[in-house]
Amino acid sequence: MSLFILRIIFILVAAGMPVLLISTEAIPADNPVMMWTALISMVSTSVIVVAADILIRRKQLDVISSVYFGLVVGLFLAYVARAAISTMLPDDESHRTMVSVGLAIVLCYICISLLLQTRNDFRFIIPYVEFSKDARGHRPYILDTSVVIDGRIADVIDAKLFDSQLVMPRFVIGELQGIADSDDRLRRGRGRRGLDVLNRLRSNPEVDLHIFDRDLPEFADQPVDLKLITLAKHLEGKLVTNDYNLNKIARLHGVGVINLNDVANALKPIFLPGEHVYVRLVKQGEEPGQGVGYLEDGTMVVVEGGRDHVNKQVQIAVTSVLQTSAGRMIFGRFEEGTVEKPRESTQQG
Repeated sequence: MSLFILRIIFILVAAGMPVLLISTEAIPADNPVMMWTALISMVSTSVIVVAADILIRRKQLDVISSVYFGLVVGLFLAYVARAAISTMLPDDESHRTMVSVGLAIVLCYICISLLLQTRNDFRFIIPYVEFSKDARGHRPYILDTSVVIDGRIADVIDAKLFDSQLVMPRFVIGELQGIADSDDRLRRGRGRRGLDVLNRLRSNPEVDLHIFDRDLPEFADQPVDLKLITLAKHLEGKLVTNDYNLNKIARLHGVGVINLNDVANALKPIFLPGEHVYVRLVKQGEEPGQGVGYLEDGTMVVVEGGRDHVNKQVQIAVTSVLQTSAGRMIFGRFEEGTVEKPRESTQQG
């Protein structure tokens, strides 16, 4: 309601501007054509401004702040520059006005352009002013191509495990588009899945996803992995990836890394020797007498004495747990009398 009242007052004030122009004799009182032209122009302009305000619903605070501060700084610099060169200007007031307007336009453009291009590199601090929306986290998360294609990042974010801003570099999106346009069917499907995951993140109102489209000078002639490391250093953030080699290289450069495979392994249930686990054996093992099965989370289970019970669900006693870079493996021993026979379909003739 307050916005509606503000817009009505704005249009009415704009409609009353011709009266002010007439009182200051900027518009002759005996010229009705100019009066009606000024009235229609002011009202039309106010309506267009209000319509643009209504249509542009998502207004970014950093962009608006950059424009405001750019205008303030630009006008101040124009005033200082005009005062500095006032002795060199002609006495004609019209020429002085043209020079002042030209300086204001050029300096405002330069200031606004500079602030818009560098708004992510600094932060305005306004004392005694608190905005309702607090900044999320302190260190942004830079997404890698592999973690977007993997798709689990969307579920992890839905689980509220990441509370900082997500940064998606423009060159990673370009790499995803290249994969999605590949001639290889499998590769093309992976690329399209990555784009779908990215669209899912962007359409989620609770996710603070930022597309980083700047081209830093350090990116020149660098492969994608080094660009990601450079960007993480520049933003003082962490890399989120599934790439084993990128994980190692980033740690060598002192960049923090979150590997979703490590997160998945950390969330898997822990089994101690002597515990009992039910598992369905799906194939024979490499050693004599061994059977191999998998838990619901993909954990591989090697069962001694399980070779004869493939395609059956059995109970085992855990003997040891091995943690490797590829994941976790459980070794167990088959317990007699705990076999669940597979269901067989019967036909009636």
